[in-house]
Amino acid sequence: MPAIVGVAQVITLGNSSIFHIGDVYKIMPFSNAKTFSGAGSFNTGEQLVVNNKMSSTNTFDPDTVDQPNLLNM
Repeated sequence: MPAIVGVAQVITLGNSSIFHIGDVYKIMPFSNAKTFSGAGSFNTGEQLVVNNKMSSTNTFDPDTVDQPNLLNM
């Protein structure tokens, strides 16, 4: 069923961003990334208290490919 969409304002899109409105058959990314961060790295809010006594980030990854972007054209 077709979608009826009103006004959409797009300020900015990144290099590999996807912006779609309405019906879609297939969305395929052209890039991927892996992020490593320590405990409490992405915490947001007001009056946030984080107690990380001993923290270490394990970046060991035995996989050679996690999720390939093969044939995404």
